[in-house]
Amino acid sequence: MFLIDNTYKINRYKLPLLDFIGVTPAGMTFSTGFAYLEGERLNNMVWALERFQGLFLRRDAFLGVIVTDRDLALMNAVKTVFPECTNLWCWFYINKNVKAKCKSLIGQKKRMGVCDGCLGEFG
Repeated sequence: MFLIDNTYKINRYKLPLLDFIGVTPAGMTFSTGFAYLEGERLNNMVWALERFQGLFLRRDAFLGVIVTDRDLALMNAVKTVFPECTNLWCWFYINKNVKAKCKSLIGQKKRMGVCDGCLGEFG
């Protein structure tokens, strides 16, 4: 399993950084590589994934799972380069989005006087 994350322009070069992290069956993580990309477009992501595939994966190896955030260009590049692979979304980003959505909905209900303590674990 590999985690692939793309950070946007937060480094000193102001370029997208695609980071590849491997995960062992025992849950240990290790860095496998990174790539500074020219842009955040599909062709840039496909290029980086193809380089990754050529460097680290045997031709007969099957890559089962790739975990990403909800970056549409990255998700489409994974489908293009690894069509047999399952692409899962990272729980961190799912929880972050659920929490943000719940807070906005709860905030609306609180302003109407409907909800007290509704956030529970999301608070």
